[in-house]
Parts: sequence; structure tokens; C-alpha cells
Amino acid sequence: MEGQNLRMDFGRVILGIMVSMPNNSLIENRKSEHIRINLEEDVQSGISTGLDQYDFIHEALPDLNLAEVDISQSLFDKRLVLPILISSMTGGTEDALRINTTLAQAAEMAGMAMGVGSQRVALEREEARSTFQVRRYAPNTLLFANLGAIQLNCGLGIEDCQRAVDMIEADALILHLNPLQEALQVEGDTNFKGLLGKIEKVCRALKVPVIVKEVGWGISGDTARRLANAGVQVIDVAGAGGTSWSQVEKYRMKDPGQRKVAGAFLNWGIPTAASIQMVRQGAPEVKIFASGGLRDGIDIAKCIALGAVVGGVAGGFLRAAVKGLDEVSALAGIMAKQLQISMFAIGVSSLEELRQTKRLEKID
Repeated sequence: MEGQNLRMDFGRVILGIMVSMPNNSLIENRKSEHIRINLEEDVQSGISTGLDQYDFIHEALPDLNLAEVDISQSLFDKRLVLPILISSMTGGTEDALRINTTLAQAAEMAGMAMGVGSQRVALEREEARSTFQVRRYAPNTLLFANLGAIQLNCGLGIEDCQRAVDMIEADALILHLNPLQEALQVEGDTNFKGLLGKIEKVCRALKVPVIVKEVGWGISGDTARRLANAGVQVIDVAGAGGTSWSQVEKYRMKDPGQRKVAGAFLNWGIPTAASIQMVRQGAPEVKIFASGGLRDGIDIAKCIALGAVVGGVAGGFLRAAVKGLDEVSALAGIMAKQLQISMFAIGVSSLEELRQTKRLEKID
């Protein structure tokens, strides 16, 4: 019953978003449609994250005090109390501002990082900017701006990237990659030719780090190498195993033939666990953010043991944000405790030790 009530409450939020939008805003309508479909339809990827193929080797005699197991670290000259990223989600409407405000307050309280949703709409419409501007609620939080990388081939330039960063006083800029999603969208932008060179120019021009993120199909080792050579400092693998955006796009389609095209990609993508390893091998100098189907603190622990710096979670925090700040804070606390106990139970006392552990094994 609680889940049903949450679903109804979330539905009211989405309905509010849709009602508050101008009729002529195609971008905002698409965003709201995406959220509605995620709520109402089964859009889970047909493949797993691959994290279920790994187990920690239990340590029955850890030479540790649980209270001294440290899950904090420094990143971009700021202290992260928890190695958790509230992954980029929303913005552009008054209801989105409420969600972003709640998430930002929770990130500040818990010491997590946070990314905002794509700011393209805020670059085009001044009245949408305030829905992304959450710095006043999170003065010490590691905060990331966000734009679709493909927009660099559609008229946006270095100045726009800087505007996105300045708009929210961000510590870094996320450029997200979504070629498969764009290819399936009727209104998608599909000219990715020459995009790497433009990403490189952004990396050279901006004073803040550039993060490149997939949206749910993972990043391979050779792509990671090219991105690292271009100056990208962080890669968020966003691997397969969570939400499949090909399935989200399928439910937007009216034509049966188009639905069949999109539906065929249910099992597409690089699983999260595999993508982390590919990126680590292909570009060992870059920092890795792990996202894509992470469900709890044990998943985050596995990702860090595979080489990641932080674990990113979107859907869980969004559902919690609908219920309020206390719910988001509680979820963060649960994940943090799961992570800390996982580390204690394999005998490591820091995140750096976790990244070096030999106690994660692949199941035959």
C-alpha cells in the first residue's frame, strides 16, 4: 500500500509538472513524458548490471573497529562525507525546483555530490534557470552542471557551457552522451560526427573539470581512451542494467513499426560492472563514477572495489524526494551504513583500501 501511495503522489507531481509547462515547450513536454513513462511502464533493461556476478570474500576476523571505517574522501578539492552521487535528473519547472531543492538540501546534510538535469532549457528560457539554481541550499556540496554533448553539434558552444556552469555555481560540467536514445527519438539529434573535437575544446577552455557521462548503455575502454586524450577528467560509465532508455522511447511511440525498432534494443549495452573495468583498463588516469542500476550500498562497495570513485543513484533518490527531505536523508543513511558494514566485513578501513582490495571475486 505504501508503494501504491508513493506512486500516486509521484503521479501528482508529474501531472503538476505537465500542467505548469507552456504548450509550446517541446523539450519540457518530452522530459515530463519521460518521467511519466518511467513511473507507469516497465522500462528495466533486459540485462543485469553484472554486479550480481561478483561477491565479496567475507572476513570473519577483521582487525578493525567499525566506528573507524572511513567512507569519506576528497574530490575536486571538496570533502565528500559519502561516496554517493545524486545523479542528474530534472529541472525546468516549478515542481522540478521543489525536487531539486529537496535533493540539494539532502546532499548538503549528508555530504553527497549532486548533478542537475540537462540545462539546455535554462539556456533557452531565462525563467527556467531558477529551477536549477540550488547552490544556496547546498553551499558546500560538490555540484555538477549538465548539458547534452550532442548540443555542441547543434549550436551550443564553449560560452554556453560556461553559462551552464556559472548558472548554478558548479564545481564541474557533465556532458552526457546518448547516441542510441537520440537515434530512436523521432525528434532526436543524430549527427555525432566530429563531436570529440568539440568536447576537447570545451575541456581546454573551461576552468572546471569536464565529466562525460553515458545515460544507460555504458562506455567502452577505447572510447574512454579517446575521451581521456581529449582532456576529460572523469567518466561516468552509466552502464546497462538499470533503466533502458530505448524502452522509454518505445513507449513514447505511436507507430507499431517504430516500437519494434526500439524494442529490439532491450538487451543492448555494456553492463555497469564490465564498463567500469573497461574504462579502468583503457584510461587508468581518469576518475570513474559508477552508475547504472545501483540499488544499495553493497552495489556501491562493489563498484568502488572495481575501480570507481563514487556510486551514482537517480531513481531511488527521486522517489524519496517526492516524499520529502527526511526520506532522502534516510535513504542516504541506509546506503552509507550498508557500504561501511561491507567494508568492515572484508577488513578494509578506507575507500582507497577498498579500491585495492583482493576480496572481490567473480562468481564462476
